[in-house]
Amino acid sequence: MLCIQRATLLTPDIQIDDGVLLIDRGRIVAVGDATSVGLPAGAEIIDAGGLIVAPGYIDVQLNGAFGADFTLDPETIWQVAAGLPRWGVTSFLPTIITSPLAQVAKAQETLAAGAPAGWQGSVPLGLHCEGPFLNPKKKGAHNPAHLRTPALADVAAWSRDNHVWLTTLAPELPGALEVIDALRRRRVVVSAGHSMATLAEARAAFAAGTRYGTHIFNAMPPLEHREPGLPGALLADASQVVGLIPDGIHLHPAVVKLVWAAKGPHGITVVSDAMAALGMAPGVYRLSDQEVIVTEHSDGMREARLASGTLAGSVLAMDEALRRLVMYTGCSLRDALATMTTTPADLLGIGHERGRLRAGAFADLVFLTPTLEVVQTVVEGVSCYEMS
Repeated sequence: MLCIQRATLLTPDIQIDDGVLLIDRGRIVAVGDATSVGLPAGAEIIDAGGLIVAPGYIDVQLNGAFGADFTLDPETIWQVAAGLPRWGVTSFLPTIITSPLAQVAKAQETLAAGAPAGWQGSVPLGLHCEGPFLNPKKKGAHNPAHLRTPALADVAAWSRDNHVWLTTLAPELPGALEVIDALRRRRVVVSAGHSMATLAEARAAFAAGTRYGTHIFNAMPPLEHREPGLPGALLADASQVVGLIPDGIHLHPAVVKLVWAAKGPHGITVVSDAMAALGMAPGVYRLSDQEVIVTEHSDGMREARLASGTLAGSVLAMDEALRRLVMYTGCSLRDALATMTTTPADLLGIGHERGRLRAGAFADLVFLTPTLEVVQTVVEGVSCYEMS
């Protein structure tokens, strides 16, 4: 039994000062304050005095890190996952971008084989397939040679049971609505993105079963007052959640604030969209089969671009994303945390066991200083990172 005491327990649902968490066999068994939760005999104690303890972060769009790219080499998923707790990430969706379909199959095989012996780290829940069913006019950093028109045969093996949890596609493409419906029936969350969809086409996709918009405003038509297009449809529809990259590069801070005003904490998932350069020095890296140049801004934020100048993912860690979201929007920490905990968990249908501090949930925790620096990260009851 593990007992965390003297913490400020903070989630979108609760705040408990002088809080106590009891953990047994990887799950939370009790949550409360020092007067309501007793200390079991023989329990291991973690004194979290002066720290905030929140649910661990869930990143639904991560392309790689530490020099490794998931699309190029899916077997690096476990290697990268072992290092993610340093940024408070306790679970994530490894993202396979537009590439030959065989790369998705390799990634499915990697997850099906399970973790290496003795491995510890952030849990790769399932895959995010970002492509290959994207609009060539909004391909972004995706290699156009691998783009395809949506076809049921191409997604025959894509299901939650077979490790595909999220798929991004352009809903205006021929055959897209049928693919959306098929994936929805297999419990795959379908997202609209890399798209030129009109308002009407976006609404048709929502009716067919999309529930998400991949990195709002990026790789979409601009928001126009007479043709709101996909971004307008996503912002106006309360049933749709949007992904947001708050690095100050993908979106101007003022636009981040506008998205916040439109969607709020339960309509946004903060994502890193980070690529292989995360955790590395500036230089040249890979995003799938393309070369990416990573440079550093004066404020320390790094950006990743193809030689053409096209943005190619980010170099944004999730702890920095939290700090920037609070800075750009002025929102409360409790609301900001929702975008990285309860909202992605609910989107993925796992809100009963991740993204919250409550009895029965996995003990996925991040310990934060008042300035939101990660001090310690616990994944399913196991400490996987401690600040040195």
